[in-house]
Amino acid sequence: MTDTSPAWLAKDCLDVGVFTNRLDEMLAFWQQEVGLPFDHMLPLGGGLRQHRHDHQGSVFKLNHSRDPLPPGTDGGYLRLIIARDSITAPTELTDPDGNRVGLVPPGHDGITQWAIEVATPSRQAFLAFYHDALGLPVADTHPCAVACGRSLILGHIDPALTARTESADMARIGYRYTTLQVDKVDRVHAQVLAAGGTEGRAPATLGKTARISFVRDGSGNWMELSQRASITGSLEP
Repeated sequence: MTDTSPAWLAKDCLDVGVFTNRLDEMLAFWQQEVGLPFDHMLPLGGGLRQHRHDHQGSVFKLNHSRDPLPPGTDGGYLRLIIARDSITAPTELTDPDGNRVGLVPPGHDGITQWAIEVATPSRQAFLAFYHDALGLPVADTHPCAVACGRSLILGHIDPALTARTESADMARIGYRYTTLQVDKVDRVHAQVLAAGGTEGRAPATLGKTARISFVRDGSGNWMELSQRASITGSLEP
């Protein structure tokens, strides 16, 4: 199959970030029930610690906050669907915070690695951000989807979203953001804004580790753009 990923994509899969106050319960669920191997813990400052787990090159970022987090909101990122060789039939799970998780055999509905499902008011609105602004190719295995290398972003159409958008606060309980690894954060960030995307946070450099920014889709959902030194070799804007 021909690789149609945009040239600026620096890693052929998508990362997913979740926030919680229930560290022990969430670690047990995601490691034991879902089967994601733990990689390492990354202190983020401000009372946040990121417990990073691997899934075939993607990172599941379990962000634990020492301070109470506000509850999640309607809409937003709805479900993470994970393809695993040991699964023979689709299985639905719910983690301790109420986040929905699907486990499927590889290839089910075109999912070979994993997919994140996001609420959108329409297919047109979904594609306006994820395809037109970001440049991710449309996936023909689902009626409303784009591919991020081996990962998928699936649009779940909810017309009620026309009247509301996601909370301005990223740090809330639940699935809160996705991460794309890119070659140059500043260029991709500017590309998204020029195409009608909304800025979440301007580009900033985090020591010698990464240069990151955040953009938001038409419903206010957060996406991190990350230029990680270990992947790109440079943090130059």
